[in-house]
Amino acid sequence: MAQHARNSHFLGSKLRALRKTHGLTLEELSARCIQLDAERAPSVSYLSMIEGGKRVPSNEVLDLLASLFQRDPAWFLDGTQAAEPPRAAARAGGAPPVPFEPAFLFSRELLQAAIPELLAQTGTTGRQFAHLLIRSHQELSRNDYPDLERAAEEVGQRRFPLSVDDLVALCKHHGLQLKWFDRATEMLPDRDTELRSMMRSFYAAPNTIYLNRALQAHPARLKFDLASHLAHKVLHGGDGLKSAHATGGQMGGSPHGPETGLSPEDVLHAWRDFECSFFAGALLAPKQPFRRFLTRESYRIEAGEKIGLTPAVMMRRMTKVSPYPYWHFFDAYPPGYLRAVYRGNGIPLPWGNMAQVTDPCPHWAVFRMLHHTRGPDRGSQISVLREGDQFLLYVCHSHRTHDMAGNAHVLSVGIDLVPALRSHTREADRLVDSIAQACLRHHGEARVPDEAAEAIRGAAHVLNIAWIPEALERPARIICPRSTNCPRQEHCDGSRATRPREIEEVQQEIIRRSVRQRSG
Repeated sequence: MAQHARNSHFLGSKLRALRKTHGLTLEELSARCIQLDAERAPSVSYLSMIEGGKRVPSNEVLDLLASLFQRDPAWFLDGTQAAEPPRAAARAGGAPPVPFEPAFLFSRELLQAAIPELLAQTGTTGRQFAHLLIRSHQELSRNDYPDLERAAEEVGQRRFPLSVDDLVALCKHHGLQLKWFDRATEMLPDRDTELRSMMRSFYAAPNTIYLNRALQAHPARLKFDLASHLAHKVLHGGDGLKSAHATGGQMGGSPHGPETGLSPEDVLHAWRDFECSFFAGALLAPKQPFRRFLTRESYRIEAGEKIGLTPAVMMRRMTKVSPYPYWHFFDAYPPGYLRAVYRGNGIPLPWGNMAQVTDPCPHWAVFRMLHHTRGPDRGSQISVLREGDQFLLYVCHSHRTHDMAGNAHVLSVGIDLVPALRSHTREADRLVDSIAQACLRHHGEARVPDEAAEAIRGAAHVLNIAWIPEALERPARIICPRSTNCPRQEHCDGSRATRPREIEEVQQEIIRRSVRQRSG
């Protein structure tokens, strides 16, 4: 205790730096301590005094804090510099920014002429392009929209969880009428196939929400539809310029309209759809109460059943409210289209979302679960992805489910593990490389080496995400944005990997032959 007293100010500054590195408030740190040991857990005020050097923690409390952050208790007293936050990615999203040079080719006039031509030539709809713009905006801003958060909190008063009756009362309070209709599923085209489709709900100006009676059997979905349409009334005055909620294949503009080109309506509707969806998530899962709920439940997706939230809302919302910022989210439909994407951790995007390609990598967890329908309907995977001369490390949890029309799809949420490992150990890059090399030696998948597994468990303990250590029970897998660029020695089907030869390779081959001829 005497040593604690001599180092109380230094100990407090290290604890404060470590807490902020992991994005925790004093309230959240106290709650995490209660999770580990309710009897010894320090209160918020006591933690504040420890950080300020006004109180000296007992050996028991110091041991508890050390266990939570996976540190040796002596680290708090060893005189080293306070912990530094992990290095963040240069930018969110996997694709590098476009160099707008020469600048004259990127004038407003030329872009206005070129973009519609690009969309027409690729078969991309204006609504798809508008959603791509919005997704890029989300990723660059790390999904931070405080005005929408505040608007939702003012309406819901941070009540959590909200029931269907609560949502109905809020709608009536804002002058909205609910009308029910009956409409069954129908088969409609979707790209090169057909999907079952259903009209779930829509908004009719100025104050009427039409709801499919089938939603009464799906209260979690009903809550989301009510919250989204309420958002339109609150944010846009209920002018009716909002897309209907339709599930499945093409039904007008949802999820894909048949026309190409870009119109102002495309951008307006896409942005409003995003605003209403974000508002709905913030209303149903307000930031601080939902963050406390995730802490108690260790980020288990199944916990959403306790509070009437769909897996999609659980996954989307946790990417926003978690103190750890390096998340991604995918929603995949057969044969491999990504209808929803968020890449706050910069994960390179797998091919197959805007158009089907001939060589998608089959080892992404979201695609494997999509195609292997007889296996478990949920699971976690650690993935190694090579980008340039370095290896990246991700872990995800995927959940196969069905939309309201009955179409199977897979939801997947995940994190970039590297920043968490770097905050846990100085050997992070070496450990990631050891996982990659183990996978390369064993045909693309292998058990995570013991040293790396121990570090991952330690980082997972600090993050408090239960499905990270569960992923260690399965082999780690090498994934790639496209199978022609796969680093495996053998192609996924057992044959040697092939890909188009780059012109730079041909140039280097010619130069090498020329050098050999001269030297010979």
